[in-house]
Amino acid sequence: MSTKDSGMRVRIERDLREAFVNACQAQGLGASEVLRDFMRSFAAKHSSEQAMLFGQASQRTAAGAGKRGPR
Repeated sequence: MSTKDSGMRVRIERDLREAFVNACQAQGLGASEVLRDFMRSFAAKHSSEQAMLFGQASQRTAAGAGKRGPR
């Protein structure tokens, strides 16, 4: 596992924090572990979506560039 050398402070309602921590404990998991797993999954999903969107935009731009005539 890589070294954890960065932190993030998030302000949330006390009830939400308690419910989250209790749910994690009920599953035998640490809250930080669950949050890191969620962050990895979210970043991976949205990174691939962004790459796909930008890849399609690049393909359209490249395809459109060949169709233009001289000005």
